[in-house]
Amino acid sequence: MNIAIFVSGSGTNCENIIRHFQENGHANVALVISNRRDAYALVRAERLGVPTRVISKAQLIDETIVLPLLNEYHIDFIVLAGFLLMIPEYLIQAYPRKMVNLHPALLPKFGGRGMWGHHVHEAVKEAGETVTGMTVHYVSEVCDGGEIIAQYSTPLSPDDTPDDIAEKEHVLEMRYFPEVIDQLITAIGADS
Repeated sequence: MNIAIFVSGSGTNCENIIRHFQENGHANVALVISNRRDAYALVRAERLGVPTRVISKAQLIDETIVLPLLNEYHIDFIVLAGFLLMIPEYLIQAYPRKMVNLHPALLPKFGGRGMWGHHVHEAVKEAGETVTGMTVHYVSEVCDGGEIIAQYSTPLSPDDTPDDIAEKEHVLEMRYFPEVIDQLITAIGADS
């Protein structure tokens, strides 16, 4: 099974997912796509031998560009790992229950437009939460509104800063995100 990872930033999760599948062989990360030419995730992917492409927001909404690209790499499954653009409806329909997103909070709290990266951790701190975590969910037309697949949590202390919260949550991402993807892909393989 071939995976495409969509990213916008530094790509620690992207690299972690690539390494996970290079080591266990259940699937192959065949392509990394970014909407930002300067995304360090592209460097990480290239160092690990994974092809990369940069597509603009305008190109993303053009199915005559994106679908042929995904078909060229025989993509079966899409992972959003810090991808900051909304996914167009045609792509969600082309990959039903085969496209997942990672959100750095326990949805439905702290989700939706504007809730990404440090904004999420600042909101968690401001709300005085005693726990935070990560959510893996299917991608839908509603921002952070798709069916929840898995959630993992970690306790917070009143002294935690937004940076501390981000660090605690990131530990969960690195540990669990590749495992959840692997389980989903294994289940899809068993069904086909």
